Amino acid sequence: MKLKQGLHKNNIHKKGYDFDFLKTKYPKISSFIVEKHEKETIDFSNPIAVKELNKAILFSYYGIQYWNFPDENLCPPIPGRVDYIHHIADLIPSRKNVKVLDIGTGATCIYPLLGTTAYNWSFVASDVSTESLKNAQRIIDKNNLNDSIELRFQKDESHILKGVLKEEDSFSLTMCNPPFYKSEEEARGANRRKSRNLGNNTVRNFSGNSNELWYLGGEKAFLHTYLYESSLMPNKSSWFTSLVSKKENIESLQKSAKKLGVVEFKTIPMHQGNKVTRIACWRF
Repeated sequence: MKLKQGLHKNNIHKKGYDFDFLKTKYPKISSFIVEKHEKETIDFSNPIAVKELNKAILFSYYGIQYWNFPDENLCPPIPGRVDYIHHIADLIPSRKNVKVLDIGTGATCIYPLLGTTAYNWSFVASDVSTESLKNAQRIIDKNNLNDSIELRFQKDESHILKGVLKEEDSFSLTMCNPPFYKSEEEARGANRRKSRNLGNNTVRNFSGNSNELWYLGGEKAFLHTYLYESSLMPNKSSWFTSLVSKKENIESLQKSAKKLGVVEFKTIPMHQGNKVTRIACWRF
């Protein structure tokens, strides 16, 4: 197993995929395993294989019995998603009685699933899509996690926190994986480039609906709205955090944070193979 560069020290996937273990725990994955350069792997251009691999990981390591979602929704890679969880866990002094707000949880409800099973945290998870929330609720129900995860509908797509938070809410952490693109056209262009890099014409492996992929003004606009709204309710969370794909957006966000009264702003780098991303974290 090749060591994956930069995964958090507490990430149980930091040494790569253990296919022997997965085959034992989740036999269905065996039919998707292929040999490449004398090592076991899967065809990552095959969306069905990718989905089954992540199902196998969730079942084998996190005890998630049921996890399914429509093909048009993004399939999140579990090792990278749980890395975000581990990194923000380092921000808080105690990992007991932790309540987290997950903004834009999506149909897969992935961050609440990982946070509840890895750290026994409780979650409030929001989304602007009623269909995504219906699917997320089905996952919660089938895994008996209603005591740990509450879903809320964000009816106004122009807002991030406003309309979701209640007067009595108090969170240890707020997290978000924002849309990266400004428009459907930009998102589909990126999709086609990824498909070409894998040497095929499939798009389903890089699918995603509008709420997952793009936001008017792109990632920068989303982040600045999030930051501004957090300044209007600074005591609702000990830390506000978000994944940020573009380095230049960190600089812009940090400048605005100073003007809005942020007392601490930090950036946590995340390296996942050849992919580099970062977590922006701020508090008031």
